[in-house]
Amino acid sequence: MLSRADSGSVEPRLRESVIAPEVDDRGDFRVHVFSSAEELLSMRQDEWVGKPKPYPAMYSSVFGGIILDPAMMVIPIDDHMVHRGHGVFDTAVIFDGYLYELDVHLARFLRSAAKAKITSPFPQPTLRSILIQLTAASNCRKGALRYWLSAGPGDFLLSPAGCPKSAFYAVVIDHNLSQCKEGVKVITSTIPMKSPLFATMKNVNYLPNVLSQMEAEEKGASSSIWVDEEGYIAEGPNVNVAFVTREKELILPFFDKILSGCTALRLLELAPKLVEQGRLKDVRTGNLTVDEAKGAAEMMFVGSTLPILPIISWDEEPIGDGHVGELTMALSDLLWEDMVSGPETQRLLVPYS
Repeated sequence: MLSRADSGSVEPRLRESVIAPEVDDRGDFRVHVFSSAEELLSMRQDEWVGKPKPYPAMYSSVFGGIILDPAMMVIPIDDHMVHRGHGVFDTAVIFDGYLYELDVHLARFLRSAAKAKITSPFPQPTLRSILIQLTAASNCRKGALRYWLSAGPGDFLLSPAGCPKSAFYAVVIDHNLSQCKEGVKVITSTIPMKSPLFATMKNVNYLPNVLSQMEAEEKGASSSIWVDEEGYIAEGPNVNVAFVTREKELILPFFDKILSGCTALRLLELAPKLVEQGRLKDVRTGNLTVDEAKGAAEMMFVGSTLPILPIISWDEEPIGDGHVGELTMALSDLLWEDMVSGPETQRLLVPYS
């Protein structure tokens, strides 16, 4: 039986049954009906007592402000992004109190929104201001800032015509970023990759990405590599991939069928420094077959929160000598130094109170 204490608070037995309903031999269980919003909120808030908060702040245009209580970090169930996947997103890194490449990510974010036919409820300068204020309110010095544009809440139909206004959400994710120095294993994904229209748009339809990642984990690998229908290397589930050939060329796949990663583009800007030092022969984008890629001397993932992750094995075969490559780490150092002390055009100081 479900019971309530005289004070109106949820008793421990009730609280446990709400979180994990008791099931009898027939598979039946009794579902609790919350008597008020206050009762539900109290239970959700109690779940966070004494625990670290991985999401110290959220912004919601539906609420019209910044939320610091994780129990209230919610999205309406009738939001078109929730039930139809009609939304786009992007991420910027928070490092030592700076936002790294926020403007570059925000520009790509709005390009994705245009492709998805979503009109922002705010102009770009306002979105930027909201994200800076959100980061400041979170008091987070290291982590990620992720944000979404949705067609908005309204109804459960296929068309967004019943959604009166688009919605903007953002959340700060507390995460202690550190340079990746250990190599990982990857596999070739058997999950079909997205068509170019959807692959080049950073939208929330990530089921192929999820299944590709799960496939890798099921096979004991860290992640996977997509190969396009022409047999050329594409990308990872949520990162770009790069190669250093035995001739010391840095090559990233063309971005015509995959997402143009902001960090990958920044790497292409920074890597010529190694050419000037005589450590690399060339830096370019181009097509690579699977055989050419597997024959590379070094291989790596490139992404915002990495920014470089060395790859030492692919389909159980070693890349190069099977160890983290010297040039991989040199490229990682370039990006890491850019995050730590790069130009003001790349790093935005957060005005914490």
